[in-house]
Amino acid sequence: MLSVEELNDRLIDLAFAEDIGDGDHTTLCCIPDTEMGESKLLIKQPGIFAGEKIAIEVFHRFDPTMQVEVYIHDGAEVKPGDIVMSVKGKVQSLLQTERLMLNILQRMSGIATMTHRYQQALIDAGTKTRVLDTRKTTPGMRMLEKEAVKIGGGMNHRIGLFDMILLKDNHIDFCGGVHNAISRAKQYCKDHNKDLKIECEVRNWKELEEALAEGCDRIMFDNFTPEDTKRAVELVAGRCETESSGGITYETMIPYAKAGVDFISFGALTHSVKGLDMSFKAAGSDKLVIK
Repeated sequence: MLSVEELNDRLIDLAFAEDIGDGDHTTLCCIPDTEMGESKLLIKQPGIFAGEKIAIEVFHRFDPTMQVEVYIHDGAEVKPGDIVMSVKGKVQSLLQTERLMLNILQRMSGIATMTHRYQQALIDAGTKTRVLDTRKTTPGMRMLEKEAVKIGGGMNHRIGLFDMILLKDNHIDFCGGVHNAISRAKQYCKDHNKDLKIECEVRNWKELEEALAEGCDRIMFDNFTPEDTKRAVELVAGRCETESSGGITYETMIPYAKAGVDFISFGALTHSVKGLDMSFKAAGSDKLVIK
C-alpha cells in the first residue's frame, strides 16, 4: 500500500503533467530563465488556513531552489489582507507553480473552514458530538482533504475501505441481515488476524436490536429523526459508539447532537465545499493591498 507521501507525490506529478504539458509557453515566451522574483500568498476571505506542508512540497518538487517563508500556519484563522507566505526564486518557477498551489490550498482551506464552522457550532450548543468526514472525496485528493478536516477540528471517519469495516445497507442486504453481516465481519478479522473496528449501519429498530445483540464497535443510525435518535442512544446505553448519518446539514444537526450521539458524519465537508479565496501575487503589486 502506498504511503501518504507517495500518494501526494503522485498527485503533484499528475497535476503538473496535466497543467504544463510540453511547456508553459506563455511564461517561456516572455520571462527569461534568469529572472528572479518574489510572490506572496494573499488571503481575500476570512476562514481557516490549511495546506502549508503540501504547498512547500509543490514548490520544492518543481524547483528545489525556491525559498519559502511561512508566516501563518495550518489551523490559524485568517482574514482578508493576511499574507500567509512568501516565495522567492526564478520567476518562471513562481508562475508555473502558482495555479496548482492555489488549487490545493483554496480547497483545503475551504474544507478546514467549513469543518471548523460545524464543529464550533456543536461545541457552542453544549454538546460533545464530533464532526466526521466521509469517503465522498475528490479522486486523488482524499489524503489532503481528510487532512484539511483534521486541521479544521473534525475527525476522519476512515481513510478508505482498508482501515475499518463499515457494514452499510447493501452489505447487510446481500448478507441476509445485520446478524449475519456482523458475525461474518468478526470471523473475517479472526481468520485474517485483522484488528479492525466494526461499524454497522441500522435503518430501523429491528436492525438496531440485532446489532446490539451481536455487538460491534459503533452503530450508525441512518436517516433516523432526532427523536428516534435520542431513543436509539438510550437503547445503546454506552455499549458502543454512536453515529448519525443521512442528509444531516448544518441547519439540522443540533437536535441530533443534543440527542446524544458521539459523531455526526457530513459528506458536504468534502463534496460540496467552496474554496477559500486567495491569490499569489508578485511582491510590490498593488493587488497585495485589500481596498
